[in-house]
Amino acid sequence: MIGFTAPFALWALPLAGLPLLTRWLRSSSVPRLDLRPAEGASRAVDRGLTAAGVIALAALIMGLAGPYLRGGSLPYRGMGTNLVLLIDRSSSMDDTFAGRAPDGTGESKAAAARRILQDFIAGRPDDRIGIAAFSTAPLQVLPMTTSRSAIAAAIAAQSERGLSQTDVGRGLALAMQMTRDASAMGSRAVVLVSDGAAVIAPEVQDLVRELALEQQVNLYWLYLRTEGARSIFDPGAPGEADSPQTRPERHLHLLLQRLGITYRAFEAESPEAVAQAVAEIGTLESRPILTERSLPRRDLAWLCFLAAALAAALLTAARALERPFAPRRPAPLVRQP
Repeated sequence: MIGFTAPFALWALPLAGLPLLTRWLRSSSVPRLDLRPAEGASRAVDRGLTAAGVIALAALIMGLAGPYLRGGSLPYRGMGTNLVLLIDRSSSMDDTFAGRAPDGTGESKAAAARRILQDFIAGRPDDRIGIAAFSTAPLQVLPMTTSRSAIAAAIAAQSERGLSQTDVGRGLALAMQMTRDASAMGSRAVVLVSDGAAVIAPEVQDLVRELALEQQVNLYWLYLRTEGARSIFDPGAPGEADSPQTRPERHLHLLLQRLGITYRAFEAESPEAVAQAVAEIGTLESRPILTERSLPRRDLAWLCFLAAALAAALLTAARALERPFAPRRPAPLVRQP
C-alpha cells in the first residue's frame, strides 16, 4: 500500500495538465499552420511531447509528495520454533560463575547469558520469540514477535541490576501463557535461564502443570550453576536433608520432570558451557514453522524524480533539435520579352 510523507503536495497535481493548454514549440511565421494537412508522424511527435510534459510535471509533484510503500509482514514457511526466553533477574545473576562480583577479569552470569542469547537469536531468523523476566515478580518484557531489533533491545534491557527474590514458579506460568500467541504451525518452547530457584507454592505448581499440558511446550532449563553449588542431578547422600527449602533447585528440576511434557536441563559452569547448551537447544528446536518476515518501508520518490528527469530530458532534446519553419518563397516572375 502506498503512502505519502507530504500528501498536501498532491493538491498541485492539476498543474500537470498545463501542457495540454500551452504549446511547447516555437511559434511559426505561418499564421495558420493548422491549415496544413497533418502527417501521421508529426501528429505522433506532437502528442508524445505533450505527454512528456504532463509526465514531467506529474512525476515531479508526486516526488515532492514523498511516496513510499508501507512496510508490513509476509507469511512464509521457515525452520525454527515459537520460543519464549524466561530470564532470571535476581541479584545473584549479577555475580560471576565463581560467585563473586565482576572485577573486570570475567563477566557476570547475566552478561554472558545476554551475549550468547543475542548471538543465538541472530542466527535464527525464522523464530518467533517472546521475552519474560522474573525476580520478585514475573514481567512480560516482549510478546512473541519476529522483529529482531525489538528482540535484541529486549534482551539488552535486562542489564539492570536485579532484585533479591526469585519467583520462578509464576515466571514459568507467565512464559507458558505467552506461548498462546504462537503461530499455528511449529513447536512451542520455553527456555528458563536461571542460576537458582525458590520454594513454589502448591497452587502455583498446579497452575504450571495445567499450562504445560494445555500448551504442550518443550521446556529447557539452562541452569547457570555457581562454582561450589550442588548439581540438580545429585540426589544427595542417604539420610541427607532433601526438601524444597534446603535444595530448591533440585526440587524445581523434579517438578519440571513431572509435568508430562518434553523437558531437558542443562548445567553450565562457564560461558563456554552456556554457549554449548544454547547451541544444542537450537538444534533440538529447528522444525518447520509458519512465521512472518518483516518488510521495511520502501521510498518511491526517487522513481518519480527519475521519471520527471527523463521526460524533461526528452523535451530538452526536442527543443534542441527543433528547426524554425520558413515558408518557401515563390520564384520571381520573369517577364517574357
